[in-house]
Amino acid sequence: MSDYLDVNRANWDSRADVHMGEGGYDLREIDDPGWISQVVAFDRPRLGDIDGLDGVHLQCHLGTDTLSLARLGARMTGLDLSPNSLRYARRIAERVGLDIDYVESDVYGAVEALGRQRFDLVYTGIGALCWIPDIRRWAQTAADLLRPGGRLFVRDGHPVLNSVLPVTVGQVQPDSDQQEWLTGVGSLTPSLELPYWERDEPMVWEDAVSYAGTEAVASPTSIEWNHAISEIVMAVLDAGLTLELLAEHDSVPWDAVPGMMEMDEVGEFRLRDRPDRLPASFTLVARRAG
Repeated sequence: MSDYLDVNRANWDSRADVHMGEGGYDLREIDDPGWISQVVAFDRPRLGDIDGLDGVHLQCHLGTDTLSLARLGARMTGLDLSPNSLRYARRIAERVGLDIDYVESDVYGAVEALGRQRFDLVYTGIGALCWIPDIRRWAQTAADLLRPGGRLFVRDGHPVLNSVLPVTVGQVQPDSDQQEWLTGVGSLTPSLELPYWERDEPMVWEDAVSYAGTEAVASPTSIEWNHAISEIVMAVLDAGLTLELLAEHDSVPWDAVPGMMEMDEVGEFRLRDRPDRLPASFTLVARRAG
């Protein structure tokens, strides 16, 4: 779909207004120099020491994670296709006194938009890859942004999670006499209803509200794709990077399966019942040869 960038740009421009409004992102503690976002706090054990690194955050939205990486010592640049998101991101960075360069571009145009600059760290945060139609092109772009020895760091929603919807069980499971914990009739269960592998044809959604905030979204249409774990990993390897870490997690930072998840003490959501049956997010770290 040739106009996907225009559609998603309008969607994220309108989401930015909602996320900065009442009931949106909680920025009450962001002025504290020690504050970092819950997303980056989760990533920190796998990020390692980033003090002094030149980093770029692709699809940075409001820049709260970009800001958090800067507070961990990295010299950060944020990139996003939404000018309204970047307007807020610049305002937030100025408010807390951090020098962060924000650049407007879609991911595929990042190399040119950033003046062919190279980085020690390419960071892609949670909920980003579903907006990319071609995961191989994304991986090559990330590789092209890295200096020799630089790292790509990704944590995102797991493609299995992106494939499920909550569905009410309508009949007794045949094996319930052997496995008594199987979901009973009338209860919700995560069901594989959406595409797992990347397809040329995207999924088009109409969501009146965003994942954060209670106000109506002015441009509710979004266009998304899913990418299998194998497609993501092979895209990274084929781009010439060396895989250093692939971890799967049973939690994600938003209520991804409504009616079935509960939030823990650090703001992560996982299935209330048997969370070990659903990979909710993953972390991938890959390095460019030195």
